[in-house]
Amino acid sequence: MDATELDRRLREAFDAPDGERRVVVRQARDLADSGRYRADAGVELSAEAVVSHLRDAPDDHLLPEKWNWWMGSLEVAYGGYAEFQVRRWKRSE
Repeated sequence: MDATELDRRLREAFDAPDGERRVVVRQARDLADSGRYRADAGVELSAEAVVSHLRDAPDDHLLPEKWNWWMGSLEVAYGGYAEFQVRRWKRSE
């Protein structure tokens, strides 16, 4: 997964601050590198897929919360995704 492409797409789709995008990009890279999503979904994790899934999250969630919402869905469906949730991030003002 191209981290620069994901960051650009997240910025365009959600207008999220740098810190929020940075933590989601880092978690997405870790998830892609683990191969878990590919094994469960049958496709490589892409920037397009991340943005698409995060758009399904509740509108009132911040970007890391949207990520955690998606990871929670994957955890229920497949198990093994809790380690990819965001535990904390520096909020940008």
